[in-house]
Order: sequence, then structure tokens, then C-alpha cells
Amino acid sequence: MKAYRCKDGSVNLFRPDQNAARMQRSCQRLLMPEVPTEMFVDALKQVVRANQAYIPPYGTGGTLYLRPYMIGVGENIGVHPATEYIFSVFAMPVGNYFKGGLTPTNFLAADYDRAAHKGTGQSKVGGNYAASLLPGDIAHKRGFSDCIYLDPIEHKKIEEVGSANFFGITRDGKFVTPKSPSILPSVTKYSLLYLAEHNLGMETEETDVYIDQLDHLAEAGACGTAAVISPIGGFQVGDEFHVFYSETEVGPVTKKLYDELTGIQFGDRPAPEGWIVKVPLD
Repeated sequence: MKAYRCKDGSVNLFRPDQNAARMQRSCQRLLMPEVPTEMFVDALKQVVRANQAYIPPYGTGGTLYLRPYMIGVGENIGVHPATEYIFSVFAMPVGNYFKGGLTPTNFLAADYDRAAHKGTGQSKVGGNYAASLLPGDIAHKRGFSDCIYLDPIEHKKIEEVGSANFFGITRDGKFVTPKSPSILPSVTKYSLLYLAEHNLGMETEETDVYIDQLDHLAEAGACGTAAVISPIGGFQVGDEFHVFYSETEVGPVTKKLYDELTGIQFGDRPAPEGWIVKVPLD
């Protein structure tokens, strides 16, 4: 999550209730106690207030990055749930993800699985990220931004790109994004789905996106908290390289979606009801 400094000096949290709900689902999967939404949001507000001096100014594109997490502690060493848990939130200021503006990057199809079928892929847990370290390193050494992860059964359908969700804009103007039980549900992705339909008037669909059937996509992107949207220039799949809109320029629909969402987050555009929570400052 992030805290956003607005033009009037106030500070926004973006959809903290949805982030709380996702953490609760992850806790259920790991037999951890669920953090109540009220406690979750209050913890975020307390951390933001305590670190308000470090929130980057409005107009810089910087934000205060927030990471809520829970760890098991207690006197046990076996493979079973912990007896006690610590819920905490840490914060750090981060600059604009794209220092020179939105820039497309390229991805490499990985010969590794990010998550197992019916495993923990739909949960936000550390093991999923640990599994991505080696394939991510291979991609970086070959000059790519990160990996494309395919479904773990057939290795034909796109699931995630790096640690982000994938979306595409079809040539007939539809917003599409993969649907799979092993994809981590992204608050950013579902926000983009809503904005594409309600603000841009687009048709939207969660559906299978096959790695060998990319020609129907005019634009593509990765979406998540860090970059909001990272435009995808192209995919390297085996010996073939597929270019979407451009390797150097951002597609027009991708740019509109980015502007819509960041405008809401920084308070420059009206937000759907419940999306923005103000942090009372001292």
C-alpha cells in the first residue's frame, strides 16, 4: 500500500479495506488469525501520522510506501500454526517509479512456476516471492524487466508478470485480464477493471489469455502497488519476440488508465465511493 500527499496537503490511503480483506483471505489460507479491518486501517493511519514528515510532496510522484505484515512467533519448531503472532506495518518514502515518465519494458517467459495449482498463489505470502527470485534473476541477466509466469498445469496461459498482475487491451477495445485460482488478486487490477468500464466505457473481461495467441492484444501492461501500471513493450517466448503497442511508447488506453487511477490516488480526480480514506494529521 501507499499513502499519497494531495495538492491541499492532506494524505490519502487507497482502498485500505480491500487490502485488509486480501490479508484476511491470506491469513485464512495459512491458519493465521485474521486482522480485523478496523484494526488494519487504524494501524495504517497511526504509521502514516508518525511518519508524516517523510511523505514526499505533492507533484513529485513520490509516496510513503506501507507494508502491513504478520509473522508467527512462539515456542514451537514443528510444521504447524504458531501459538502467537505479530502484526506490524512499516513505512518508507519512495520516489516516482518512472523517473522519466511511463516507459515500456520487456518480459521473458519463465521456465519456472510461480505457484502450484491449488497452492498458495492466490495468497500474499512470502513463499510466492521466494519462488520468483531465481527466474527473476535469469530474466534480469538477459536484459528483461522480469518473467512471465504461465499456468502451472499446461504452461499455456498467462498468469502473472513478475510480482504484478497482467492486463491487455484488445484490438477491438476490450480490457482483458487472466482469470486463475493461482493468481494473487490485485487491488490495483480490480480498480483498473472498474475504471475501464465505468470511466472509459470499455468492455471488460476476466478470461484465459494464451501465450501463443497475443496478436489480438494492441496493448499490454503489468499492474500493482509499486508502479500502478508498467507498460509492456514485448514478450520473449522461446525464440520469438512479440511486440505489443511499442517498445518505446505507451499505448493510449494504458496512459488513460494510468492517469485516471493516479489522479484518484492523489486526490486530483473524483473517486468512487469508499475508495479513498483520509488520514487525520497532527
